[in-house]
Amino acid sequence: MNGVSYRSSRDPGGGTGSAGVSFREALLAGLAGDGGLYLPDRVPSLPAAWRESGSFTAMAAAVLEPWLQEPAGSELRELVAEAIDFPVPLVPLSRERYVVELFHGPTLSFKDFGARTMARLMDRYLAGSGRTLTILVATSGDTGSAVADGFAGLENLRVVLLYPMDKVSDVQERQLTAARPGLLSLRVRGSFDDCQRMVKAAFVDPLLAGVPLSSANSINIGRLLPQQLYYLWAVAELERLRPTGDAPVISVPSGNLGNLTAGLLAAAGGLPVARFLAAHNANDYFPRFLGGTVAPFAFRETAATLSNAMDVGAPSNFERLHALFGAELSDLVWGAGVDDQTTMRRMEATFIDDGYIACPHTAVGLEAVDRYRAASGDDAPALILATAHPAKFPVVVQSALGRPAPVSPRLEALRGRPSHVDEIEADPGVLRELLLTAA
Repeated sequence: MNGVSYRSSRDPGGGTGSAGVSFREALLAGLAGDGGLYLPDRVPSLPAAWRESGSFTAMAAAVLEPWLQEPAGSELRELVAEAIDFPVPLVPLSRERYVVELFHGPTLSFKDFGARTMARLMDRYLAGSGRTLTILVATSGDTGSAVADGFAGLENLRVVLLYPMDKVSDVQERQLTAARPGLLSLRVRGSFDDCQRMVKAAFVDPLLAGVPLSSANSINIGRLLPQQLYYLWAVAELERLRPTGDAPVISVPSGNLGNLTAGLLAAAGGLPVARFLAAHNANDYFPRFLGGTVAPFAFRETAATLSNAMDVGAPSNFERLHALFGAELSDLVWGAGVDDQTTMRRMEATFIDDGYIACPHTAVGLEAVDRYRAASGDDAPALILATAHPAKFPVVVQSALGRPAPVSPRLEALRGRPSHVDEIEADPGVLRELLLTAA
C-alpha cells in the first residue's frame, strides 16, 4: 500500500487486529475492529511550499493529499473548496496574542472544518456502491450540530446524534434538534461520557453487526486530518505579520483532545510551534496527567461548566495521543484547568483590554496563555484558537460583560425552523433497539 496506512491504537505492533488499512477504510469504519482508534503509520512531511500556497484551498489540498491518497489534485481541491467555504481570520490582541477565529462556518464552531470535509469524503467513497452508512455521534455541544449540518441531505449517509439532557445551551440545543433530512436527534438522560460510552458500545455490539455504522466524533481519524489545516494557515498568517518572529505557542481549548491531536500531527509534519497549551475547564484530567499527578486513563466523571463543549471527563483521544507520543507529551504540551469564575473574569478582562468578545471556551484558551507565560517566562507570541461564536452563549456573555452577546443571523433563523428530538435513557440497549428498528 502506497502512502499512509492506518492501524489501531490497540494493535501498535501491526500484528493482527486492524493494522494497515487505507484512509478510505479507516474513515468509513470510524473505530478499528478491536475498539481502538486509528493511528497513521507515519506522519507525512508538509509540502515544501505550504506557506506560499496563496489560498486556504490550495494549501489544504496539498497538505491532505498524502494522508488520503485519493481523491487528489483538482478533485480534492474542489471538495475542500466546497467544504471549507468560509474565512479563517487572525485577530490581533494586545501583548502579542492573536485569536484564530474558527467559528465562521455554518454552525459557528470549529467543528465545521472536520465535519463538512469528512462528510463529502464519505459520500464520495460511497457513491455508486449501494451502501448507506449510519453516522453515530455523541456531542457535548458543538460537534453534533456541525455533523448534522455537514451531513444533511447527502444521499448515502444518515446521522444519529446523542447529546446530554440539560447540559448544552438553549442555542446549541436548537441547533442540535433542527429538523434536517436524514437526522435522528436523541436527548440522553445522562452526561456526555454516557453518550460517548453508548456510541462506543454500539460499534462493538455483535447484535449490530448487520447495521453499517461509522462515527463523526474526533474518534474518527477523518475528523482530525482537516483540523490540521487551520493550524498551518494561522502560523503562515502570523509569519506574514511578523516575518522575523519566533515560533508561537498555540493555546487549544480542549475537551475530547481531538483538536489538540490535530495540532500535534501538524507539528510532527513540520509546523513550527514552540509549545501547545491544552486549555481545559474544570474537567482537567489531561493537565493533571501532564503534571504527573494522575495515572494514564485514571479518568473521572464529567463536571458541568460554562464552557460546556469541553465538558469531557474521559477524553477519547487520550488513547490516541498516548499511543502516538507517549512520554513526549509533557514536553510538547503544557496544560491548565480553568474554573468558571476565572473564565468569566477572563471574558470581562478581554473585553475591557481589547474590546473583544470571547466565548467561554475561547476565554479558557486566553487564560491558559497568561498562566503559561507566568509559569514559564516564555514570551513567544501566542495563537489562541477561538472555537465557537459568542452568540451561541448569550446568557454567559450577558453575565460576564453586562451586555448582550453579538447577534448571528444564522442562529436567529433557527427560531422559526421546525425541530424534532427523542428522549432516551443512557442505556446502550435502548440505542441498539433504535438502530435495529431504523435499519
